[in-house]
Amino acid sequence: MALSLDTAPVGRAPRAWDFVRLKLRLMRNGLRGQAWRIVALVLGVLFGSWWALAAAVGLGFSGTASAEAGFVVATFAGAAVTLGWTLIPLLFFGVDETLDPARFALLPVPRRILTRGMFAAALVGVPAMMTLLGTSGLAIAAGIRFGPIEAVVALVGVVAGLALGVVASRALTSAFAALLRSRKVRDLAAIVLALLASSIAPLQWVVMSAADYGSLDQALSVARILAWTPFAAPYVVPFDIGEGRWLAAAARVALTAATIALLARWWSRTIESAMLGTSSTPPARAVAGHAAGPVASLYSTVLRPLLSPTRFGAIVARESRYWWRDVRRRASLISILMASVVVPFALNFAYAGGELNGQGLGTTGFGFAVSIAGTMGGLLLANQFAFDGNAYAAHLLASVPGRLEVRARAVALTLVAGPIQIAVVVGMVAWSGRWEQLPTGLGMLATFFGGAVASAAILSVLAPYALPETTNPFAMNSGGASAKGLLAFVAILAAMAICAPMLVASAFLGSAYPWLILVIGIAYGGTVAWLGTLVAGAILDRRGPEVLMAVTPRR
Repeated sequence: MALSLDTAPVGRAPRAWDFVRLKLRLMRNGLRGQAWRIVALVLGVLFGSWWALAAAVGLGFSGTASAEAGFVVATFAGAAVTLGWTLIPLLFFGVDETLDPARFALLPVPRRILTRGMFAAALVGVPAMMTLLGTSGLAIAAGIRFGPIEAVVALVGVVAGLALGVVASRALTSAFAALLRSRKVRDLAAIVLALLASSIAPLQWVVMSAADYGSLDQALSVARILAWTPFAAPYVVPFDIGEGRWLAAAARVALTAATIALLARWWSRTIESAMLGTSSTPPARAVAGHAAGPVASLYSTVLRPLLSPTRFGAIVARESRYWWRDVRRRASLISILMASVVVPFALNFAYAGGELNGQGLGTTGFGFAVSIAGTMGGLLLANQFAFDGNAYAAHLLASVPGRLEVRARAVALTLVAGPIQIAVVVGMVAWSGRWEQLPTGLGMLATFFGGAVASAAILSVLAPYALPETTNPFAMNSGGASAKGLLAFVAILAAMAICAPMLVASAFLGSAYPWLILVIGIAYGGTVAWLGTLVAGAILDRRGPEVLMAVTPRR
C-alpha cells in the first residue's frame, strides 16, 4: 500500500520526527508474523552491543595513555568509522530504505523536507545506535585526559562523525545508483568502486605497521594529516581545545560542518533521479540472433556453443545475461567482486610491509586470502530469488524442479564471476613472483567458492527476503540491513566451516604438493556445491510458494 505521513496533523508540513515515527511503525509491522526476523533482530542487537561495548571500553582506556597515543587512536578510529559507513553500503549490505522515497513521489513533500526526514530515519536503527555506543568511548577518554568540557565536545564530535558517515553513505549510494543504471558507464563505476575500496588498504597497512614495529612517530605523522580530513576531523577537536588550539578546533568544526552540508546538498539533488528512477532509457537495439528465433537470441555468442536449448540451458543463459543487465544484480556483482579483489591484495600488501619487494603471504596466509575471495563470490547467491520478484512465479507455474533451478543459477554465477576471481589469484601470484603457489591458490578458490555456493543456496531458500520496490540498487527493505548482514555473516561462517579441512590441508601439503591441492580443491568444491544445491533444490520444491511470497514486496 502507499505510504503517507498520516501521523502529521492536517495542515502542518511534515517534520523529521514524523519520518522517524513512520519508520518505527513500518519496522514493527514488518516483524509481525516473521519469527526469523525477530530472532535475527535480537541476535543482531546482542552481537552489535557486545562489539560496541568492547569498542567503547577499549577507546575509553586510551584516555590513560599519552596525548600522542590518544590522538592516534582517536584519529584512526574516527576515520575507520566514517570510511566504514561510506564504503560498506557500496561493497556489502546496502542502506536501510524502510522509507522508500518513491512512496512520497505523489505527495506534496518538498525535497528539502524529504531529505531531512530520510536522514533522521536513517539514524534510527541498530547500526547507527551501535556506532554511537562504540565511539562514545572517545568521550570517556577525553573526560579522563582533559576534563568534562572536552568530554562534552568529544561527544558532540562523535555525533557529528556519525552524521557525516550517514550522509556520505546516502549521497554515494544515490550517486552510484544513477551511475549503475546505465550499462555504458558500468566500467567507470567498477573503477571508482575499486578505488574507494582500495582506500581501506593503506589505512589497514598503517595500523598494522604501527602495531608490528611500534612506530608511534610514523603513525602520529600520518594521523596529523588524516586529522585535517573530514574523516577524522570531528573526533580530534577535544585535543585542540584541551591544548588551547582554538583556531585549529574552529577550523576542524567548520570543515566537518561544510562537508556535511555539501554531502546533504548532493544527496538532495540526486535523491529524485537516483532513487525515484527518473532516468532516460536508451533506445532498444536489435538483438543479435533474433532472426534465428527468440530462444536462440536468449543465448549469447559465448554460451551458444556450450548450452543446449533445454530448461537448464535457458535458465543459465538468462541468469548470465541478468547479472550484467539488471541494475540490482550488477550493483551486487560489482561490489562483491571488487571487495574480493581488494581484500586479498590488501592482506598481501600488509604482509609485505607496504613495499613492492617481491615478498608475499606464506602458504597458509595465501590460502586464507584466496578463501576470502572465493567465499565473497559464492555469497552472491544468498538472496538470489529476490532479484526476480514476481517473475519467479513463472518458474513455479512451469514446474521447474528446484534442483535444476538452483544449479542453473549457480552455474551462471560461476560463468560470470569465476574468470574474474581466477584473474585475482593469478595477479596475486604474479605480484609476489611465487608461481609455485598458483595451483594451491586455484584449488583453494574452487573449494571456498563451492562452499559459499552451497551455504548461500541453502540460505536463499530458508531465509529469503524482499528487496524494496525502488531503482536504488543499494537499498534494503523493512529496516533489516543489520538482520540481513547477520544472515550473510552466518553464511560466511558456514562456508568457512565446510571448507576448513581444505584450509588445513593447504597449510600442510600446499608447499610440497600444490598440484594435489588443485585437484582435491576442485573435486571438494564441486562436490560441496553439488550437495548444497541438491539440498537447496529439495527444500525449494517444498517451499516454492513460501519463497515467492517472501521475495514479493508487500504493498
